[in-house]
Amino acid sequence: MVLFFYNLALLSILVAGAPWWLWKMASTHKYREGMAERLGSVSRVKSQIKDDRGQPILWLHAVSVGEVLAVSRLVGELDRAFPEFRLLISTTTRTGQDLARQRFGADRVFYCPLDLPWAVRAYLNALQPRILILAETEFWPNLLSGCFRRSIPVAVVNARISDRSWPRYQLLKGLWRPILGRIGRVLAQSETDAQRLRALGCRHDRVTVAGNLKFDIRAAAEADATRLLKTLTYGLRLVVAGSTLDGEEATLLGAWPRLLDADPNLAMVLAPRHPERFAAVAALLAQSGVPWIKRSDWHSQPETSIPPISPGQIVLLDTIGELASVYSLAAVAFVGGSVVAAGGHNPLEPAQFGVPIVMGPHYVNFRAITEDLLARGALRIAPREGLGSTLIDLLQNSAAAEAMGERARQVFDQQAGATGRCVEALRELLQAPGAEECPS
Repeated sequence: MVLFFYNLALLSILVAGAPWWLWKMASTHKYREGMAERLGSVSRVKSQIKDDRGQPILWLHAVSVGEVLAVSRLVGELDRAFPEFRLLISTTTRTGQDLARQRFGADRVFYCPLDLPWAVRAYLNALQPRILILAETEFWPNLLSGCFRRSIPVAVVNARISDRSWPRYQLLKGLWRPILGRIGRVLAQSETDAQRLRALGCRHDRVTVAGNLKFDIRAAAEADATRLLKTLTYGLRLVVAGSTLDGEEATLLGAWPRLLDADPNLAMVLAPRHPERFAAVAALLAQSGVPWIKRSDWHSQPETSIPPISPGQIVLLDTIGELASVYSLAAVAFVGGSVVAAGGHNPLEPAQFGVPIVMGPHYVNFRAITEDLLARGALRIAPREGLGSTLIDLLQNSAAAEAMGERARQVFDQQAGATGRCVEALRELLQAPGAEECPS
């Protein structure tokens, strides 16, 4: 009955929002790509699995870029642990799709269907997965119910309920309790996440704290941007500002003259979080009067003809998937989404390289990680008006910055191991048919 009312509400929303969606599809490529797949077209998925020699399917769903990055090592470990299976990965967003194709190969990546009964049914019939693995908390009632009807076990890895989403989940507890109670295994990031998931209806004996998969992610290969920047910035010190949001680039540009006064031998790499903002940030840089260049311009030039980066110049990193590696070059890193009230982004990417990290006061989406780093003196928090001063302090106090970066690396290394725990839990679930069923 709950599912009936959910589908009724979903249908009403789709009908009411149809004009807006049609307009967005007509005006932007973002919403047009993959729409047929999202609505239930399985032709591309069938072509992907036709030559798999009958291997059973493991389906892993990672919503967007952050989740794809989080499961990157897990995908490789699952390939090694279960060679008899074919692992396929779905995403929801276009940017997640692009990154997943780069990381895992286009022949096993597809768009997740919208949570419409006929679309979900088409994919479950085509894939007949032995298990569905969800990254973080991508709960969709029709997808989960469809798996349960077919006795397909469901597992959640890197599970979390953020402070921001927790009140919304509580309001809809009546919807979630009968669904979440049938999930086979939930591997939570922290004890707080585990407690919240149990309160929403996950069975207590099926929820364990496995840790955060992002502590296991290391830049496996040097990105092309990193290799080029090593040469082009020889003799310079780099400030790397990653995952920035609207308003943060302007703050950094406002502080940039002060940073150059403190150290004229600086350059900056500026990496906006969302690709759809690359053009807007480029326009902001063009208006600023600061010398700058787009990383994407290097694609069309022979490497020997690319001019070196000048002191004071800014590189706009308008590519996907290179930021984590570029952090390795930073004298100091700013992790964005944190000066504005957006919940912050992942400070572990620079931490793995022993880079001193600065964030703003808004880090609710990465509270456990950030507070762990703060407790160890491995990260500094700066409000908008103090961002420039904090960066300058770290740039001028090299010994303190180096020690701070080393503490960040230690935190990263000590927290590793979630990937192995997830693999073992998934192995147990695959070997225990019927684990997704409700208790009698």
